[in-house]
Amino acid sequence: MTTVLAPLLAHPAIWRGNDLAPEPAALPSGFADLDAVLPGRGWPQDALTEILLEREGIGELRLMLPALVQLAAQRRDIVWIAPPHRPYAPALAAAGLDLARLYVVTCATPQDALWAFEQALRAPECGAAFAWLATHDDRVLRRLQVAARDGHTWGALWQRPGQHGSATTAPLRLALTREDGQLAIHVLKRRGVALAQPVRVALDGEMPLRTHPNRDLSPPWHCGPASSFRRCRSTSSHAR
Repeated sequence: MTTVLAPLLAHPAIWRGNDLAPEPAALPSGFADLDAVLPGRGWPQDALTEILLEREGIGELRLMLPALVQLAAQRRDIVWIAPPHRPYAPALAAAGLDLARLYVVTCATPQDALWAFEQALRAPECGAAFAWLATHDDRVLRRLQVAARDGHTWGALWQRPGQHGSATTAPLRLALTREDGQLAIHVLKRRGVALAQPVRVALDGEMPLRTHPNRDLSPPWHCGPASSFRRCRSTSSHAR
């Protein structure tokens, strides 16, 4: 019986629960130790990833930059919805990110932010959509997961410190902490066997989020339900 089943179990569409699930649309993270524990050996490009933060500014976006640089080089857009601080353009550019491919969306209400996030996830030209939203509504999260799947988009839902909800529909759930001068990545949920120990990576250099208005990335972009994703309008002048 084992001989008969072996060819069937080797098929990429078959997943055994004690193994990592196959993920054909995975984007390498740029960190070999992290890729080794992610299904498909990278960030899922058609699914939602939930990320919990111990605190902000510990290297969370530095962790994402190698993959974002890859997407921009492939002429895919990158959308950030309601980041807690304005992006620091020199650090992003120094990391190799094409700033012409980056859209920063600010919204007047949480409902507008959810709408913008879903539109970005569904947009075919969008390679990655990140959102900093405090939502734990299962119906909303399921809709966002479907949008990421349909749009073939890497979606990241960032939970800021103190927002520790459970996004049960997100197939990948991580918690980030700072330990011994390194970024510790705790894999809380993945399609595969549980991971007992965190993955640690060393991150150096400037953090790409700053609060200095005269040195950040501008203009920000505003989106609301009355407009389409591609017609986001500028809400401020260029930084000096």
